[in-house]
Amino acid sequence: MALIFIVEDDTSIQEIERLALENSNYMVQAFDCASDFYTKLETIIPDLVLLDIMLPDEDGYRIVRRLRSDHKTRRIPVIMITAKTTEMDMVKGLNDGADDYIRKPFSVMELLSRVRALLRRSQEEVPEQYQVGDIRLDNERHSVIAGGESINLTLKEYELLRYMMLNEDIVLTRESIMQDVWGQNFEGESRTLDMHIKTLRQKLGDAGKQIRTVRGVGYSIGRETMGKDKDQGGES
Repeated sequence: MALIFIVEDDTSIQEIERLALENSNYMVQAFDCASDFYTKLETIIPDLVLLDIMLPDEDGYRIVRRLRSDHKTRRIPVIMITAKTTEMDMVKGLNDGADDYIRKPFSVMELLSRVRALLRRSQEEVPEQYQVGDIRLDNERHSVIAGGESINLTLKEYELLRYMMLNEDIVLTRESIMQDVWGQNFEGESRTLDMHIKTLRQKLGDAGKQIRTVRGVGYSIGRETMGKDKDQGGES
């Protein structure tokens, strides 16, 4: 059963949120101000926070920045709930570290739907670090080490490597890689993928041999390096 903290000084809205969540079998604790919220965080970390922006002692923007700056609270999912309705307000909240944003007035069904979706995503989050053979990727620091050496990758090379490491020993088709790494609307040629694989292998040095070409299908990455019988297909 997920524990949700509500930080809201409007008692009527706080009560609506509390009842809706408790009736959906969530555990709930509510706070009227930031100071009480911080005090409780010292003893227990919630699974999600519903955060108002306009609070008597500290605004929600500052609160979410503080949460993200502390290693104990930086991964708590946060939904900002506010009467501020401009696009700039929403962008600011998301840039400061909020995961979602709900405008007042809101429906109970919308609230519960957003809560369920964010809890589901947070529970499905992948680990921060991955190790495949001689390649280690630290997603938090956005760094890659191969054969004991730090590797400098472009953003797309990094995303490609991370995607393959998440799917270790799985043969990934060109289509799936292009869709998941470049996006559904990418209209470039598959040769773009081949060139990124080629430069990725080169930058990884000997560890680049762990990336295998599966002729006519796509690519995979594993702990064992490619042997002489594992041809790269001339494509990359």
